[in-house]
Amino acid sequence: MKNTIFTGAGVAIVTPFNADGSINFDGFAENLEYQINNGTDAIIVCGTTGEASTMTDDEHIECIRFAVERTKGRLPVIAGTGSNDTRYAAELSKTAQDLGADGLLLVTPYYNKASQKGLVAHFGKIAECVDIPIILYNIPGRTGVSIDISTYKTLSEFKNIVAVKEASGNISYTSKLIAECGDRLDVYSGNDDIIVPMMSIGAKGVISVLSNIMPKETHDMTQLCLDGNYPEAAALQMKYLNLINSLFIEVNPIPVKEAMNYMGMPSGECRLPLCTMTEANAEKLKAAMKNAGLI
Repeated sequence: MKNTIFTGAGVAIVTPFNADGSINFDGFAENLEYQINNGTDAIIVCGTTGEASTMTDDEHIECIRFAVERTKGRLPVIAGTGSNDTRYAAELSKTAQDLGADGLLLVTPYYNKASQKGLVAHFGKIAECVDIPIILYNIPGRTGVSIDISTYKTLSEFKNIVAVKEASGNISYTSKLIAECGDRLDVYSGNDDIIVPMMSIGAKGVISVLSNIMPKETHDMTQLCLDGNYPEAAALQMKYLNLINSLFIEVNPIPVKEAMNYMGMPSGECRLPLCTMTEANAEKLKAAMKNAGLI
């Protein structure tokens, strides 16, 4: 059995921007404290929700450094260091390790994709360059490539490849993954709308967008699952399902950053090519937030 990085709700934290597009580090500090004070179990920095794809190298590294130094070991910090360039991902992963990150999140190569053989070579090369634990990130809807179960089994033989963020939305597929890999790979839901179903078949928690605006509620939902109280967990899942769906009414992280702006939290706009929501979708999001008591 490998060491579990965290159980419960890890927040895929947004990167707040100032009006001029620069990173708002004061706001980032405020958001980190808000997460810690409301029960979040891990911070995932520079992921999809954190808009790492539009950061410069210096910004990416500084965000990881800032998150590690600000949290001061109060909870794990997992750094997104994936790339479609294996050499770049390996170097960034080594840098994140040197900065004190507790783990890495590595997305599948995008655009150039990779064969299953290529995925083993890609992730294996990165794993050999670092000692800290790695979470693989399977999100075929964004990357155009999915990790086969047989590939997961092969990758699980690497001592520091310990988990996967499974964001295919396919519970049947995840069931097969858990059945085949057992305790060699922890699984985290990558979808907020199926946290409870995923945990009911063995997932250890979620890497969550919802946690940006409802960290306590998301933590509570996962803790109820960990405690075996699935009826109450399911009730929370259903209670917030409309809000969760509204957070994905446009491409993530557009809606969640808009929601944070409505709540007066540090967020700002997304960097182009992501833009502000349409007026119609913004009204739907506001209605869902009002119904959830957030505004």
